[in-house]
Amino acid sequence: MNSNFLQTPIEYLKGVGPNRADLLKKELGIFTFQDLLNLFPNRYLDRTKYYKISELQKTNAEVQIKGKIIHLKTVEQKRGKRLVATFTDETGKMELVWFRGIKWIRANLKINEPYVIFGRVNWFQNIFSMPHPEMELLKEHEKSLRSAMQPVYPSTEKLSSSGITNKVINNLMQQLFLDTKSSFAETLSNEVLNELKLLPKNKALFNIHFPENNELLAKAQYRLKFEELFYIQLQLIRKNLIHKSKIKGYTFPNVGDYFNEFFKSYLPFDLTAAQKRVIKEIRADLGSKAQMNRLLQGDVGSGKTVVAFMSMLIALDNGFQACLMAPTEILSVQHYNGLLKWCNQLNISIFLLTGSTNTSKRREIHENLENGFLQLLIGTHALLEDKVKFKNLGLAIIDEQHRFGVAQRSKLWHKNVSPPHILVMTATPIPRTLAMSVYGDLDISIIDELPPGRKDIKTVHRFDANRLKVFRFLKDEISKGRQVYIVYPLIQESEALDYKDLMDGYESIVREFPMPDYQVSIVHGKMKPADKDFEMNRFVKGETQIMVATTVIEVGVNVPNASVMVIESAERFGLSQLHQLRGRVGRGAEQSYCILMTSHKLTHDARTRLETMVKTNDGFEIAETDLKLRGPGDIMGTQQSGVLNLRIADIVKDSEILKIARSYAKQTLTSDPSLSHPANAVVKSTYAELVKYRNIWNYIS
Repeated sequence: MNSNFLQTPIEYLKGVGPNRADLLKKELGIFTFQDLLNLFPNRYLDRTKYYKISELQKTNAEVQIKGKIIHLKTVEQKRGKRLVATFTDETGKMELVWFRGIKWIRANLKINEPYVIFGRVNWFQNIFSMPHPEMELLKEHEKSLRSAMQPVYPSTEKLSSSGITNKVINNLMQQLFLDTKSSFAETLSNEVLNELKLLPKNKALFNIHFPENNELLAKAQYRLKFEELFYIQLQLIRKNLIHKSKIKGYTFPNVGDYFNEFFKSYLPFDLTAAQKRVIKEIRADLGSKAQMNRLLQGDVGSGKTVVAFMSMLIALDNGFQACLMAPTEILSVQHYNGLLKWCNQLNISIFLLTGSTNTSKRREIHENLENGFLQLLIGTHALLEDKVKFKNLGLAIIDEQHRFGVAQRSKLWHKNVSPPHILVMTATPIPRTLAMSVYGDLDISIIDELPPGRKDIKTVHRFDANRLKVFRFLKDEISKGRQVYIVYPLIQESEALDYKDLMDGYESIVREFPMPDYQVSIVHGKMKPADKDFEMNRFVKGETQIMVATTVIEVGVNVPNASVMVIESAERFGLSQLHQLRGRVGRGAEQSYCILMTSHKLTHDARTRLETMVKTNDGFEIAETDLKLRGPGDIMGTQQSGVLNLRIADIVKDSEILKIARSYAKQTLTSDPSLSHPANAVVKSTYAELVKYRNIWNYIS
């Protein structure tokens, strides 16, 4: 079928017209024949069996019955009216009921004509009834393109109430297949079809909409999921290859004195095998002629900072400057303090620039940046200001990238004539399947082991009834000289309630841990930044033993002496947040603990989250569970919810197909980067069509 025909506006399909077309566009995004073809069913109903009214059970099941309407009446009710039809077959009678669209339905129903009805049966006032049944005259039913497996299409309240029912969509689909003579151009190469034994495109599309049997339906779904994921991966991998060939980066050929001296004399611990592997990957990028665009993932405490610092030293060894940008002032100060000691040992000039840096200090930083005296700059969003100009920025490192928008990242690019190399770091483990889709155009490095000597944090779940035992345990830990976090949830919608919980909790802690034996800090969102910093610093210096806080402390506060994290109402936190909070302890040599406090009332999902936390410390395992519980959109946040725009595949459930599709896309582009080989002609033309109609871009956030 000519692909141009499939771009015909939907209003030109028989049975649609301008009004229905408007609704289909607004409600389901169906503008063309192609869009309708790609409206895949959510589920299928077995329509092989016809029930008799005498066989119906009080199970609220969906059934199909042959019979006729013998009587119609309109019944007044408190709000509006309902239409009731008496429906009979040779074994008994039941009622059909409509609450919406009554006028239109009444005008179109035929009395004493054989119908096939389908819907969910209720037992109400001693009679079976079926609200808003799907109905078809028996003679139409017998001649339609009907399959045993009846497709159920995505719909909306507005479509149903406007008479565009599942049956209408089904009829439009039949019309489309008749108009196109069920002939659609193949979109995958023969090699892929043969190797994976995939159904041809025609057969797959027919069996997704009108499945002949379960086996063919499964094969059709596999084929179409593979195709969708294959083209997304082709797009991402191609974007990466074009990036590497077109965007020239600075080449850093030397690994010189700074790097070698730090490695030999000042490295505070032996690097893990994972850290060595990642540094090797980064060195290879920096030594190539292409601009590095790499995502560095590592769990809390896996040693990303030292990898980042050693990457910066390579930039310095080649005569370039480097910067590190963090999302919060606390985090950037912490990075600065962490790197300052090493920079002093190596005689490297390092400065900190944040929102609270005073004017004279700013002026000094701006001058030293432009004349090249300043080698390393650490800071917050303040680094993005127009006044901040580098002499030659060679490497930009972005920490916790999901907190920065794409526009902010591109600002860093434009600080130079040539874009600097970019290294994006995150301590939020991203499930591998999601990383392949959302960050498929970045190269990914993973630090997947913790430094030796790090003890796993012991995590336990305790109910509110055990609170006194928990307090006793906290007193024991404090008597050993340790410190404790107690964190309360903060959910915007119930801020007043949360604030009350926090204050009630704080008061009960102060009663249980009275002065002068104990000192308690409190930090929450309503405090002025200066007060917040003051309280944080008291805790960091060890002047207070307990820090009562909301999730302000989630990212990056480093207090090696804090050994216990108590999370109140833990059932109200997401998995990744629980994991991030747990990562605030376990930073010293002592055994650390995380105590999850909840009430006895727990949902199934909350129980799964708590069990996962108790069972494992592995951030990637936690991220995979989180992805299964919440789905991709929630995890990546709204900015990345483009991952949800898949038509048939599901990143979580179809992760195996995704891996296969990615490896085939990679293989195709490795052997034929420009897709000019005759065997890839269909792939090239399909790809060009997707890009032309911009459909592929809708997938990628």
